[in-house]
Amino acid sequence: MKALKLSGSLRESVGKKDAKKLRREEKVPCVLYGGEKQIQFSVIEKDFKALVFSPHTHLIELDVDGKTYNCIMQDIQYHPVNDNILHVDFLQIFDDKVVTVSIPLNYTGVSKGILKGGRLFRKYRKLRVSALPGDLPDEIAVDIAKLNINDSVKIEDLLRPNLTFLDPPKSIAVAIKSARAIEVEEEEGEEGEEGTAEGAAEGAEAEAKPEK
Repeated sequence: MKALKLSGSLRESVGKKDAKKLRREEKVPCVLYGGEKQIQFSVIEKDFKALVFSPHTHLIELDVDGKTYNCIMQDIQYHPVNDNILHVDFLQIFDDKVVTVSIPLNYTGVSKGILKGGRLFRKYRKLRVSALPGDLPDEIAVDIAKLNINDSVKIEDLLRPNLTFLDPPKSIAVAIKSARAIEVEEEEGEEGEEGTAEGAAEGAEAEAKPEK
């Protein structure tokens, strides 16, 4: 898995007031957990650019005031209006302990079905897996070159040694569908929504009528 370095500074105090002060200074309040104790620190917001605007999941070499920790980003919170980063959680990892992460899928090849007019249907862009840090791949390659119309690849088809997939094994990761089949599915979905709305309206009307 790709590695990335990130530097932070220990927080002098913890609380909403201090967090707001950090954000005004264009810094992000962060916490590292999973080790002997939680570590509260801050990172300059622009330093998250390489980590956040990337399709890959990274192992992070985190330096906090000169002390280094190996970790992964576990959760990130954004402001609902301006999309500024509000808070980030990191999970400390160890070489001998299994970790759970989401790994991106990389679809390769040109499908036979697409050349015949089919369309690519991707249910997953990432899959949740668990493994030792040293066994985590940068990506999970999915070769779609041999897929014809109505062919698919299930998660169980992607299994590899030392990697445990946590999504349902029978679930389809990618499929090639005819354009008409996709149109029918979309039309049925729209009709189902309309039917639900009409049923709800009829139910509401019936409830509104007084009993005789």
